[in-house]
Amino acid sequence: MVKKTVKKVAKPAAKKATKYIYSFGAGKAEGNGKMKELLGGKGANLAEMSGQLKLPVPPGFTITTEVCTYYWNNKRNYPKTLKADVEKNLREVERKAKKVFGSEKNPLLVSVRSGARASMPGMMETILNIGLTEKTIPGMIAKTGDERFVYDAYRRLIMMYSDVVMEKAAGIEPKDGEGIRKILDGMMADVKTKLGVSSDTEIPAEELKKLCVEFKKTVKKVLKKDFPDDPMEQLWGAIGAVFASWNGKRAIAYRNIENIPHDWGTAVNVQTMVFGNMGDTSATGVAFTRNPGTGDSHFYGEYLINAQGEDVVAGIRTPSPMNKWSANAHSKNLPTLEKVMPKVYKELDAIQKKLEKHFHDMLDIEFTIEHEKLWMLQCRVGKRNGTAAVQMALDMVKERLITKEEAVLRVTPAQLGELLLPAIDPKAESGAKPIAQGLPAGPGGAAGQIVFNSVDAIALQAKNIPAILVREETNPEDIEGMRAAAGILTQRGGMTSHAALVARGWGKCCIVGCGDLEIDLNKKTVKMGGKTYKEGDCLTLNGTKGYVYDGALKMLAAGEGNKNLTAFLAMCDKVRTLKVRANADTEEDAIKARKFGAEGIGLFRIEHMFYGKHSEEPLFILRKMRVTNLNAKPRWMNYSRT
Repeated sequence: MVKKTVKKVAKPAAKKATKYIYSFGAGKAEGNGKMKELLGGKGANLAEMSGQLKLPVPPGFTITTEVCTYYWNNKRNYPKTLKADVEKNLREVERKAKKVFGSEKNPLLVSVRSGARASMPGMMETILNIGLTEKTIPGMIAKTGDERFVYDAYRRLIMMYSDVVMEKAAGIEPKDGEGIRKILDGMMADVKTKLGVSSDTEIPAEELKKLCVEFKKTVKKVLKKDFPDDPMEQLWGAIGAVFASWNGKRAIAYRNIENIPHDWGTAVNVQTMVFGNMGDTSATGVAFTRNPGTGDSHFYGEYLINAQGEDVVAGIRTPSPMNKWSANAHSKNLPTLEKVMPKVYKELDAIQKKLEKHFHDMLDIEFTIEHEKLWMLQCRVGKRNGTAAVQMALDMVKERLITKEEAVLRVTPAQLGELLLPAIDPKAESGAKPIAQGLPAGPGGAAGQIVFNSVDAIALQAKNIPAILVREETNPEDIEGMRAAAGILTQRGGMTSHAALVARGWGKCCIVGCGDLEIDLNKKTVKMGGKTYKEGDCLTLNGTKGYVYDGALKMLAAGEGNKNLTAFLAMCDKVRTLKVRANADTEEDAIKARKFGAEGIGLFRIEHMFYGKHSEEPLFILRKMRVTNLNAKPRWMNYSRT
C-alpha cells in the first residue's frame, strides 16, 4: 500500500497591525528625526533629542499623521486599535514619570500638542495641564505644597480647553467675535482691576480658586455644556481638537500661503507636563541657536520666570533676555537667565550648541525650568528672514558646518528677494523724528494706511493700497490680514511672539512690543507721540530699527551695496553650472542685473519700450505710425499663427 503524501499548505502570514503610536522619553525613543512624514516635525525631533542625543525630554508619545488622515477620511472616527494603544502608551508614560494619570494622590498631568511635518507656528492647537479635575486638584496641592500654582494651572486648562475643544473643534462661531477665550480673559482682567494688580502672577490662590468656579459657570452658560471633570474625557477631547484644527480656517489659510499640501495631516504629541509656573525657581522660554532677525551667531532668546509657554508667545508679559546678546530696548534692564540661573543657563547653552552641531542648522528651541531643573520641550529648524538666512549661510560655510552647495540651497529665492525689499529713503528718514519705538521683528520698511483688523487689511490690498495692521498683539486668527498688510505694528509681544515669528518667516516688515501705543478698538484710533491717529491715517515703519514715523515717508528699493548679497551671489557662482542672463525689459533692470552678476541679455521684449519710464517718445512714434497707416493692411496680417 502506497502512502499518499499530503502537502501542508502554509497559512498566509497575519497582516501586521499598523503602528499608530511611537513613544519617547527617559533616554529612549521608538522613532527618530528622519520620520517627519509620520511623526511630524515636533514628534520626530522629540524622538531625536530623547533617543539619539539623550537630552532631558519629558516622557510622552506621538500619534502619527496617518491617524489624522484616517480621522478626516472616516467622518472623524479613529482606527479601532487606537484607544487601546493610547491607554497602553499612557501606562508607559506613567511608569517613566512615576505618576498616575487621574490619581487622587500622585496625579500625572499631560500636554497635547500638534506637530505637522512642516512648521506652522500658532496655526494649530495646544492644550496644557490635562488631567486636573476636582478629584486630582487636592493631590496636586498636597504633592507640590503650592495651592496658587495648582489653581493657576487649572484656570489655564479651563481657558484653553473651552476655547480649543468646546468651541473651535465643535464648530461654534461666536457672535461679534466674542469667543469664550475673550470672555474669560475679560473676567480675569476684571479680577486684576479689582485687586489693583497688573500681572497674572499677582493674583492670590483664593482669588484664582474663585475665578475657576466662575469660569466653569460661564463655560456652561455660553457653550451650553459642562467643563469635563474626567481626565480621559479631557485627553480624548484634546486629541480630537488637534486633529480637527488641521482643517481649521487659519491653518488652511497658512498652508495656502506657504504652499503646504493639505493632505499631509498633523501628528499629536501627548507629553508629561513640566511646570515653569511653580514660583521664582521656575521659568519657561523660547530661544534660537542664532539670532533669527540678523543672523548674528550668538545664542539668542527670551524667558519668563513663573510662567507657562503660552505666556512667552502671547506677549502678555515682557520677556527677559537669555544673555547680553538677547537684550533689546525693552529688556536691557531686566535680569538675564545667565545671571539669574547660571547653572541652568550653562546647561542650556551646551545643549543648543550640541543641537546645532547635530542638525547642522539654526534651531528654534522651547524649554521649561521646573525648580531649576531644565527640560527640553521642542526643537525645530528656526524660521528666519532673508537677511539672517544669507548671513547664516555664509557664516556656517566659514565654520565648516555646511558645504557651499548646502548653503546655496538653504536660502530660498524669496529670502534672497528680501534683501531687495523696500526701505525708507535715508534722506527722508534723517529729517523725521520717530513717534514711537518697538522691537525690530521684521526687515525692511513699509508705509501705509492704518487698519485695526484683518478684514480691512485684505480690503485695502484688493484696492492696491498698502496697509499697516495695528494690533495690541496678533493671534493666529489674524493670519490672512497679516499677509495682506504691508507692515505689522503691535503694542505687546517680544521677538518670539506670534507676530514676530510669522512676519520673520515671511520677510514682512514688522515692529512688536511698541509699548508707546494706546489703542482704542471701539473708536478705531491709536495714540502715540502725543497724537491720536485714526483708521486711514498713514504711518511708516522701519522694521530693521523698530522706529515708527508719522505719515508716509519716501521709500527706496533696497539691495544695492549689500555686501552679504554680493558675497552670497559670488558663492553661488562657484557652484553653479548654468549661465545666468537677464531680461532686458528696461534699461534700469538690465543695469541692475549686470551689477548682480548676469552674464548677458537672454530675452528682450519690444513692447516694454511702450510703457514705464521714458516711454512717452517711442509710444508717440508708434501711435503716429499706426494712425498714418490706418488704411494699410500690415504685412504681418498676411500670416497666420499656429
